[in-house]
Amino acid sequence: MVIECKHVWNYISDYLDDSLPAETRELVQRHLEHCEICSAILDSTRNIVVLTGDDRVFELPIGFSERLLRRLAKEIGTGSSMPRENPAD
Repeated sequence: MVIECKHVWNYISDYLDDSLPAETRELVQRHLEHCEICSAILDSTRNIVVLTGDDRVFELPIGFSERLLRRLAKEIGTGSSMPRENPAD
């Protein structure tokens, strides 16, 4: 049986937690062995878990949240945007 990328993405967290049933884990593992995109998503997710799991605090630049929300709105095609608090952003 072949598993598609969209299914692998749904299993990434459980794969990292080692909580997938053995058969599903094997399917995901075989997929990861030949899919660069899913392997990159796995590595990125693992890095996020490591970064958010430590006690360090990172300061975000002023206006970052607003820029992020505008970019997300643009990418998902809602067309909505956040009002700009600082025109220099």
